[in-house]
Amino acid sequence: MIAMQYSFTLPADYDMGIIERRIADNGHLLDGFPGLIFKTYLYARRDDTATGSEENLYAPFYLWQDAESMHRFLLSAGFQGVAKAFGWPQVRVYPVLSARISHDVAAAIFARRQITDITPYSDLTQLNTEETGNEALISVTAWDTINWKRIRFTAGGNVQSGNGQHYRIGHISLPGEEAAG
Repeated sequence: MIAMQYSFTLPADYDMGIIERRIADNGHLLDGFPGLIFKTYLYARRDDTATGSEENLYAPFYLWQDAESMHRFLLSAGFQGVAKAFGWPQVRVYPVLSARISHDVAAAIFARRQITDITPYSDLTQLNTEETGNEALISVTAWDTINWKRIRFTAGGNVQSGNGQHYRIGHISLPGEEAAG
């Protein structure tokens, strides 16, 4: 599995209603995309006390079955449309150490992404030992072996406590008929 994320930082006075409408109008287009395990359409408003974000962000997070599926998306008109609308993003790609997705995933409305340093010469077998709590409907642990970082992505029905970037989820694209609206 491969985790993937790109992020757009939008101006402080940007009308985030545009992002919410874009997600509502287009989010379903990736429902059932071959090789996609999930895509969370993430956004954060700088004036939203629930997420506590200091910036306006649009930052989808994906989990792919394999590189071929990810490539198919990045070569698609859908990705080209996002790049034309918001700019050419830096797409971050991470090998996945573990992933757990609840059958109730459609109930997830908040997400958190934590990025932490991996200490040089540390026991790498311990990277996946941190508990995410039973309330997490999605839990993905991945790593960036170029910069030696651990990426932990969790999503659930409530705002999660702790450090990291917090988001709202506008839509979740899933395989088959399970997509959230």
